[in-house]
Amino acid sequence: MRIAWIGKKTPFCGNVTYSREITNALLDRGHEVSFLHFAQEEKHAGNSPNCHEVPLPFIYKSQVYTIPTFKATKVLTQSLRRIKPDIVHASLTLSPLDFVLPEICEELKLPLVATFHPAFDAKKGAKLASGTQFLAYQLYAPFLGNYDCTIIFSQIQRELLAKLGVPSENIAIIPNGVDPIKYSPGASQIKAEFKAERLFVYQGRIAPEKNVESLLRAWKQAAIEPGSKLLIVGDGPLKYSLEPFYGPEYNIYWLGFVAEEERRIEILRGADVYILPSLVEGLSLSLLEAMSCGVACMATDVGADGEVLEKGAGVVLSTRSVRSQLQTLLPLFQDHPELTTLLGQKARQRVLERYTLEKNISQLEELYTDILQKPRVQFIRGA
Repeated sequence: MRIAWIGKKTPFCGNVTYSREITNALLDRGHEVSFLHFAQEEKHAGNSPNCHEVPLPFIYKSQVYTIPTFKATKVLTQSLRRIKPDIVHASLTLSPLDFVLPEICEELKLPLVATFHPAFDAKKGAKLASGTQFLAYQLYAPFLGNYDCTIIFSQIQRELLAKLGVPSENIAIIPNGVDPIKYSPGASQIKAEFKAERLFVYQGRIAPEKNVESLLRAWKQAAIEPGSKLLIVGDGPLKYSLEPFYGPEYNIYWLGFVAEEERRIEILRGADVYILPSLVEGLSLSLLEAMSCGVACMATDVGADGEVLEKGAGVVLSTRSVRSQLQTLLPLFQDHPELTTLLGQKARQRVLERYTLEKNISQLEELYTDILQKPRVQFIRGA
């Protein structure tokens, strides 16, 4: 199958990881993939035999949203006309192009799939979170029906979009997945590196919605012994305002953004506990990676993360009292390694049952096939 994938390669975020993992897995299964992403033409990476990259010009891009140039629509249209894919899959980048893409694909008679990533904080029957997350859902809902199908991560997210008028027949639930062979328990030198007896890890953006300060305050106020260390892995706008007040004197170490996947895996393999105190999420790939490495996990009940950890696969925190809960739980997990070992085993088992990349790709291939079998004016190659 020939697939045109529209997504992000930089800057690093969940969308970038999702696009990388899915496109690589599709290539491994013998599909041809063209990766269209926002990049400066002279700087974009080279092409492999089965995957070539197409740079789309932009004015600004961040981990949250992208502003293309006026020329980007023309470049995108011409590229799709030249590639002649069987199907187009857009990992939505919170860009104006997301809204014109259905019109472009309709003109070219190309079936179009979207993956909708924006974080949310909603339990069954609850309202959408306030702020930018609410605006993203409200803005996109009227347009998602213009895609042949929109992929989301959970039933809760389906209910949220249904309240905003998105037809259920235009939605498919395909959770994120990880490679459990690559992300697996194994040897690590990270504890020796930091002289740690017990190792706690946060990995993600250092931004308001991630609620990292609640974790830092809980750590500082809890009865944490010197042999326990907390690693903060990631970068973001709050890093430089928080780091001076929560440093090595409290056994907190800031590693910044870690680009090398092997290093991130080594950190997770050496960790006893992974903590995600977010106020909003989609379905955290970092959480799934930690679980797959056999790490005991604590995460707030936002997005689909609560579903992932439910029924004993981890500890689900309430967003209303993250700091006080962590202040109690951190010493408990510090003093009872048998508890973290058990939770780590349950976490990995949950991933193997529900959240493998192989299962994700198989569901995606089935979706592509179903969409291609629907009656549609055929796009004639070579026209």
